[in-house]
Amino acid sequence: MTDFDAADVRRLRTEEQLSVREIRARTGLGRNRVYELLRGVPPPERTRRPNAKDELRAAAVALRSTGHSVPEIAGRLGVSRSTAYLWVRHVPLDDEAGEELARRRAHSKAMTEARWAAHRRARDEARAEAHESAAKVVGRLGERDLLLLGAAIYWCEGAKSKPWRRYDHVQFINSDPGLLSLFLRFLETCGIDRAVPTYRVSIHETADSAAAAEWWAGELGLPAHRFQPASLKRHNPATLRRNTGEGYHGCLVINVPRSRELYWRIEGMIAELFRSVAEHASMD
Repeated sequence: MTDFDAADVRRLRTEEQLSVREIRARTGLGRNRVYELLRGVPPPERTRRPNAKDELRAAAVALRSTGHSVPEIAGRLGVSRSTAYLWVRHVPLDDEAGEELARRRAHSKAMTEARWAAHRRARDEARAEAHESAAKVVGRLGERDLLLLGAAIYWCEGAKSKPWRRYDHVQFINSDPGLLSLFLRFLETCGIDRAVPTYRVSIHETADSAAAAEWWAGELGLPAHRFQPASLKRHNPATLRRNTGEGYHGCLVINVPRSRELYWRIEGMIAELFRSVAEHASMD
């Protein structure tokens, strides 16, 4: 017999509290058809299988209600933190429980700080000693030092020609004021004053490009009239950016006009550096 409609099947579910198997036996309908007709109708309580973790879930809710943190609940019940969080995320903390949780967190933070304070001091002291020792190696930079350093950082960060696209032109972009200052010293060593290149800020459209240009000009001692309109990067709200706020000034693009010969000089220095390193390696 298969002349049962949706109302009949739903009545068997809601009034007689039959399971899907029992409804199929009563009506002769297929399994998929029964499920389709029962869509949105919750199963009777008696057909639910007991969950082995129901007691743990109830215990988690009880602990949360008394102000325990998710890590504490997970540790006490022997479950993962993610599981404990899923069990208790719906439980609001009252004022007293919230204060207790805040007190526990503050105590835990204080204990952690005390445990690691000595380690951090030792680490910071070792770092300061390493900085001081390394700084003594540098000394005063001569012309050869500036040429080699400038060529090397340009080869890392500057625009370069490709076999499929010739670009014999010097253009350098970076966001580090120290690296940009070093490259400007390299240009001066090559006879190019800071008033010769053009400068352009590359920055996200949500930032203040005019203020960034003014900051770069002051930071590096650049003529403001040599700055070109900024390049604005489209803002993607889905991207979690940390380069925001007052300390964000974007990147500075240094473009050297009529710089084909300078580019060739950089190519030559880099080629010789690579050759010298390879020759030294073959002698070892």
